Amino acid sequence: MRSSRPSIFSRWAAGLLLGALALPALAQETKVKFQLDWRFEGPSALFLVAKSKGYFAQEKLDVTIDAGNGSGNAVNRVASGSYDMGFADLAALMEFTANNPTAPTKPVGVMMVYNDTPAAVLALKKSGIRAPADLTGKKLGAPVFDAGRRAFPIFAKANQLDAAKANWISMDPPLRETMLVRGDVDAITGFTFTSLLNLNARGIKDEDVVVMPLPQYGVKLYGNAIIASDAFVKQKPEAIKGFLRAFAKAARDVMANPEEAIKSVKERDGLIDEKLELRRLKLAIASSIATANAKAEGFGQVSAPRMSLMASQVSDAYNTKTRVDPNAIWNASFLPSKAELNVFPK
Repeated sequence: MRSSRPSIFSRWAAGLLLGALALPALAQETKVKFQLDWRFEGPSALFLVAKSKGYFAQEKLDVTIDAGNGSGNAVNRVASGSYDMGFADLAALMEFTANNPTAPTKPVGVMMVYNDTPAAVLALKKSGIRAPADLTGKKLGAPVFDAGRRAFPIFAKANQLDAAKANWISMDPPLRETMLVRGDVDAITGFTFTSLLNLNARGIKDEDVVVMPLPQYGVKLYGNAIIASDAFVKQKPEAIKGFLRAFAKAARDVMANPEEAIKSVKERDGLIDEKLELRRLKLAIASSIATANAKAEGFGQVSAPRMSLMASQVSDAYNTKTRVDPNAIWNASFLPSKAELNVFPK
């Protein structure tokens, strides 16, 4: 019995030593607070898969992903330092930067995700609206902060409409599609993969809806991008690189097998309708992520001329205090290699 005690003690001491040695490794894991633009829906699988499959952990990142309530709020929260990184409409980022020229800290875009804006004009076929010209004199509805509504002057100019004569009716987001169905408005603006599915939920079939995606009607705006706070850019550049590498891996998985990917959203929010959110995810991929422009420019990347054009258009359409400087809102230095960004299915 006596001879066994040193052995037990030795094993105990060795265990403590190993645990102590492991602590520095655990301490090296960088915490990242990430803000989504909206609720946990189909497209959030892009981020949730990276977490559920351990891709963030492989980069020694401890990522917390929170639901959001709009791109403007996501930009504000990252700008304030409440969140390290986020997902937001690039136009909202441009607006914040141009309207706050003296702000000491400004977020920057670090990876493009929605290469084409998901914004669209939607109407019911029974209204007689078929093309942009048919919107003249009609009642248009959307929340005041809606991306499609904010971009409407660009859409109007591209289609020879007088944006100043647009008759806008404002409402909270949950009422937008309901008011269209009731006939309170003739057309609405919204993300295709949001408004179309909301109309379906109200008994409207796809074939009874006219959808005018802004990118198909002369609007070349980028959509949502991953953004990072000024402090995180300066203090944790390697964490941003690791985050984007993990995200690229997840994006490849999501586009290769969206059916499997949607399970990560279900794990996060057990109340979602998997079939509905799968369709939303597929619509997002087709309309905004795996587009012809994205394949031409490269996933995650942007075109300098197109970015400059967008900066000019946003300055005019949003009537910003100062002109948007495209160089001030984008930092491509954290992007993974071209091989790692090769995420589109063949």
